[in-house]
Amino acid sequence: PMVYQDRLYLYTSHDEDVTKDNFYTMNDWHLYSTVDMVNWTDHGVPASLKTFSWSTDNAWAPQAIPRDGKIYLYVPINNNTGAKIGVAVADNPIGPFKDPVGKEIAQSGSMAIDPTVFIDDDGQAYLFWGNGNLRMVRLNSNMISTTGSVTSNIAMSGFTEGPWFYKRGSIYYLVYAGSGEKLSYATASAPTGPWTSK
Repeated sequence: PMVYQDRLYLYTSHDEDVTKDNFYTMNDWHLYSTVDMVNWTDHGVPASLKTFSWSTDNAWAPQAIPRDGKIYLYVPINNNTGAKIGVAVADNPIGPFKDPVGKEIAQSGSMAIDPTVFIDDDGQAYLFWGNGNLRMVRLNSNMISTTGSVTSNIAMSGFTEGPWFYKRGSIYYLVYAGSGEKLSYATASAPTGPWTSK
């Protein structure tokens, strides 16, 4: 979900009706929006695997975030051939989204999935992702390139997948699917941790 100009936008992955190789088959992302959480507008497909010339398969769970009048859509793709995180950019929430980089912006291990992005009060943006192993890297202000090295093996009790990063007051939160697919979370006083699992 992304709130932008008093409207909630929901970017979703999309399971095809027919599977390929007896596995999840996802070729694109869909977009819906609402102002009242009851009535929804279907905006169709804002991006697909075709958006990324280097993609091969699996358009999995995305996250969109606005910055400086543009919308950045972070997506995990190529999970069968070495997972990678890509980014597409648009001038508005419904697109069209385009790949400004032409390659992944993050990759580490075979399960580079479920990106979540957060921009702190000082303007520094962070990208977290992972399956079984939580990873993090800082984003440059252009939101399409990274700075510094990837931090791997972030201590998070029972981390499985699906991280969601946010801040409330002075506390940073990561909500995630924990062991046994239960909903878990951790808190920190800084976006880089250390994290205390709850």
